[in-house]
Amino acid sequence: MAISIKRLHKHFVGEVSGLDLRKPLTGRQANELHGAMDRLGVLVFHDQDLTDEQQVEFSAHFGELECAVGSNVLKPGQRRLRLEMADVSNMDQNGELLARNDRRRMFNLGNRLWHSDSSFRTIPSKFSILSCRSTVSKGGNTEFAFMPAAYEGLDEGTKSTVKHLVAEHSLIYSRAKLGFDEFTEEERNTFAPVRHPLVRQNPVTGRKSIYLSSHIGRILNWPIPEAYDFIRELIEHGTKPDFVFSHKWRVGDLVMWDNRQNMHRVRPFMDLGEMRDMRRTTVAGDGPTMDQGSDKAV
Repeated sequence: MAISIKRLHKHFVGEVSGLDLRKPLTGRQANELHGAMDRLGVLVFHDQDLTDEQQVEFSAHFGELECAVGSNVLKPGQRRLRLEMADVSNMDQNGELLARNDRRRMFNLGNRLWHSDSSFRTIPSKFSILSCRSTVSKGGNTEFAFMPAAYEGLDEGTKSTVKHLVAEHSLIYSRAKLGFDEFTEEERNTFAPVRHPLVRQNPVTGRKSIYLSSHIGRILNWPIPEAYDFIRELIEHGTKPDFVFSHKWRVGDLVMWDNRQNMHRVRPFMDLGEMRDMRRTTVAGDGPTMDQGSDKAV
């Protein structure tokens, strides 16, 4: 059966049919999906009852996978999933619901802010691939904002301003926006800020994107209040309804997105005894976006 991709939004997002992801992809299928990601930025697959191993095998078709370390506040013995999988659920290592005031749950509330996965790494991520194993009855949608369309919607003066700007990203910055600021010295070292240009270009399509994220805390060589205000304005622009798609999860859904071209966030939900078991594999980027010792984008 041939792959079929139905566009779900005027700017981006494709719904894929004709694939059983429990079976290995052919090289041709992987290339077709890769091309669709460049064009559409987000792909949605339904009815994919995957094991962790099958999800990892599917994800590895698109590049080297990140290990889920340096991106959370887990202590030894608190990991529930294998290293290749980021646990973005509301469950502890024993499969029990996290308490409302659990430090891990408080930290994970940062996923409700608009962000790009792993922008806090020197080599930021390329694709994220999220599998829904169980979900809540109300809330918990994931929203995506398409940054090429947002960039193209900027006025020429703003395009000129962002062209050579460099921003600092850190998990410390995003969590501070929620009042989460009690980090150990080891965590502060792990989450030390990294630098990325504020504009990135897709090497295949040539389209430019504003590389935005709640993880941004500074624009190099700008006063901090002015930088915060400018980033806020850009995020407000980039998340206008015209640029946003909301995905309502059902069990068996798998959604993959290009972090170089999208921001995303999860919408609020009350736990109230319901498990939301979401497992993410993350494809690493091809390399650093810039020399970390530089204050200029390349």
